[in-house]
Amino acid sequence: MISSAEKFKPSERKCIATGQVLSKSELVRFVLGPNSLIYPDPENKLPGRGIWVKADRSAIMKAEKGQLFSRAAKQSAECLENLAEQVENLIANRIITLIGLSRKSGQCICGYEKVKDWLKKDIAKVLIQSSDGSNREKSRLRTPNEGKFIGWLSSKELGKAFGRENITHCALASGGLTKRIVEDAQRLKGLRIIKDQNSFRKDETSK
Repeated sequence: MISSAEKFKPSERKCIATGQVLSKSELVRFVLGPNSLIYPDPENKLPGRGIWVKADRSAIMKAEKGQLFSRAAKQSAECLENLAEQVENLIANRIITLIGLSRKSGQCICGYEKVKDWLKKDIAKVLIQSSDGSNREKSRLRTPNEGKFIGWLSSKELGKAFGRENITHCALASGGLTKRIVEDAQRLKGLRIIKDQNSFRKDETSK
């Protein structure tokens, strides 16, 4: 008989590059497509046997350069050009789409004063701030207690989710979309080359 703990245990897979057994939320799925090409499948929807790699730029590059996809597929396989960058863009666009959906459902707001109000009322569960925003301005808002912080999307990327040119601050309330955004954001963090150290906060060191 399956215990309740086993029943709700996150599904895990082994990374072909690092050998680590990780939850699916920490990995990126790839499939072997037509013409023996390897395609990223961050939404886990494409048909075919999944090949899993840790959501980390160096792990994907190792799998690509070391012919590890061919070994996992048990046949010759070619990778798309700039594979790690393509995965990064796919996940970033997915996050932008999810934030847009969250905004339409009333689970996400933007703007300093609105975000500040949500934080004060304990509505905000996730604080999102643009990687290229003013560090001084961003430091005026604190990550929610026992909440999450996302700081590696640009102001233009956040702006797309709200139909605006640039956004620096936004916040997410609790909900199913929020959980998916946080999971995808963690995957993006491992893939994205962070040039702006303002993307990391002192109050996030323990999160």
